[in-house]
Amino acid sequence: MYKLAIFASGRGSNARKIIEHFKGHDTISVALIVSNKKNAGVLDIARDYDIPSLVIDRKILYNNKTLLKKLQEYQVNFVVLAGFLLLIPQYLIEFYNNKIINIHPALLPKYGGKGMYGMNVHQAVKAAGEKETGISIHYVNEHFDEGKIIFQASCTLGQVDSPEDIARKIHQLEHRYYPQVIEALLLGHTMPTGQ
Repeated sequence: MYKLAIFASGRGSNARKIIEHFKGHDTISVALIVSNKKNAGVLDIARDYDIPSLVIDRKILYNNKTLLKKLQEYQVNFVVLAGFLLLIPQYLIEFYNNKIINIHPALLPKYGGKGMYGMNVHQAVKAAGEKETGISIHYVNEHFDEGKIIFQASCTLGQVDSPEDIARKIHQLEHRYYPQVIEALLLGHTMPTGQ
């Protein structure tokens, strides 16, 4: 049985899609939602779906006893980052070796690294005049957005696309593929093919 913890800092639209995808699933369930913001929308989603949640601060995240103990309490054996903005500490990466994944709103290695999240990414993509962008799902290591890439999907951009238009296109890709990739990864199924 796979028990997921979803780490998120914001509204939680990806978390919602993942929860919906695995609702009633035979072997995969969402056991815990973790957020570093006490007013994050993802916590409302956790309440809506009756999933336990945990609000942490930097001190808790970087103190290896507290958070790890909590994750073990909920028997979490796979961690999914869905818009989580803090760097994952070494002790978690070691404990969950190749069992922490992240989704990034660009085609890595482009537009990755510290500070490159959300609208910052879409504005940079627009400013560079890119003709395509997309999503990258990757394993997490000790550096922002540098872990081994598992999956990418792309979409074309028009000259008139604003950063907001780009964000909408990226959300569609994220919502479509993230739950499928998690399932394929955990159950050894064939990965979906990104456009």
